[in-house]
Amino acid sequence: MGMDRSRVAAAFAVISLIAAACAGADDAATPPGRTPDSTSPGSTPPGSPPAPDPTPGAVPFVPGEVVRFDAPIADVAVTESELAAVARADAAFGLDLLGVVAGDDNVMISPYSVATALSMLLPGARNTTAAEIAAVLHLTGDEEAMHRVRTHIEGALASKAAPAGEEDTREPFVVRPANSAWGQGGYPFLEPYLERLATSYGAGLRLVDFASAPDASADIINGWVEDATEGRIEDLIPDGVITTLTRLVLVNAIWFRANWEVPFDPERTAPAPFTRLDGTTVEVPMMHADMRTGYAATDLFEAVRLRYAGDAAMVVAVPRAGSPAELAARITADDLAVAWGDFQVELAMPRFEFESDVGLKAALQALGMNTAFVVPVPGDDGTADLTGITEPRDLYVQDALHKTFIALDEDGTEAAAATALVFGITSLPQPAALTVDRPFLFWIESTSTGEILFLGQVTDPSAA
Repeated sequence: MGMDRSRVAAAFAVISLIAAACAGADDAATPPGRTPDSTSPGSTPPGSPPAPDPTPGAVPFVPGEVVRFDAPIADVAVTESELAAVARADAAFGLDLLGVVAGDDNVMISPYSVATALSMLLPGARNTTAAEIAAVLHLTGDEEAMHRVRTHIEGALASKAAPAGEEDTREPFVVRPANSAWGQGGYPFLEPYLERLATSYGAGLRLVDFASAPDASADIINGWVEDATEGRIEDLIPDGVITTLTRLVLVNAIWFRANWEVPFDPERTAPAPFTRLDGTTVEVPMMHADMRTGYAATDLFEAVRLRYAGDAAMVVAVPRAGSPAELAARITADDLAVAWGDFQVELAMPRFEFESDVGLKAALQALGMNTAFVVPVPGDDGTADLTGITEPRDLYVQDALHKTFIALDEDGTEAAAATALVFGITSLPQPAALTVDRPFLFWIESTSTGEILFLGQVTDPSAA
């Protein structure tokens, strides 16, 4: 059965980091050495008037115009240990972040998306500001190696799946990551920082006019995000977040769609009770399948691994006791690398669909990333130091925004995901049964890279 795009299972994650100049800062001319590309996505249509110069003598620009470096995104090789270290760090960061934002409601985050955006910010940070970002990201190794791994992950996620046979009627496996950087035309961004964004993250600087047209600039960025996520994420940046003092916005977006390798039979879906955290029950459509797949039972949870028809898998983990958030707080990044047994699983789990709008700024501050959000004071290391982005110490992070959406049904999921490895087991599978009728933790993982793309909890499948 093909996937219904009007309600098909889906998940998206987007983060933006907004750096704003302090009042009174002077904007300088756009540095040389870059080539504008006004035909790139997000450009203002031909015939639109150029934006006014933010300062006398600044280079005129067209809002949405892309400025790219000569160097293309790097084609890099990484070691297995480097890839594993970043994937483990992102998983640990994801568990930390979920622990801060998870309450009693459905919620989902994208460790991949938030970590990528923070990694785009890191090369521009200095001193305490940089140290706090690195600590939140669990970055203990070489920063240069981390950027190489990010480039590798972007390429791995964007790789197209092998074509299915003519008899396969399932929707093609698709994952689409995208990064972008939006800067004030005429602001003195440093060339090494812009080159890092371009070569490691494929994010050529897009010029906009925050100074004179903040609302119109927000509309341009929101339109790019909507396009990048097939319309699933709208209005990422709310009214009033971008001001006339904003100078930079960094954005990561990821969109994914895939069928289950073994779909659920819609005719077996039937109403069944689901017990909420408070002990009350709600009737939800419960899907059923009998499949040979990975199953694990530990002292803390029971889990099943659901493969997609492509390079990704979803893990559903039901706590032995307590809430999914409490389970996330007790496990480590290594626990997400479950030792799967080969089982014939009789599975029952609910359909669900919800979206999350996470207060990311407060969450990052709670995790120890404080300095980047403090208005800079020269000579004070307790305030933002983003002098790797621009020489004047006048930038700080105004806000951090994160939105996700997920829906899951009998056909599959349209979500963030990456590669999957399928193992051929020759031994006979053991029997197992799992009925997901109470709150559970879930994550979507890239099998080949080990990257945790989405991490969330479902406490009430009936709540949209």
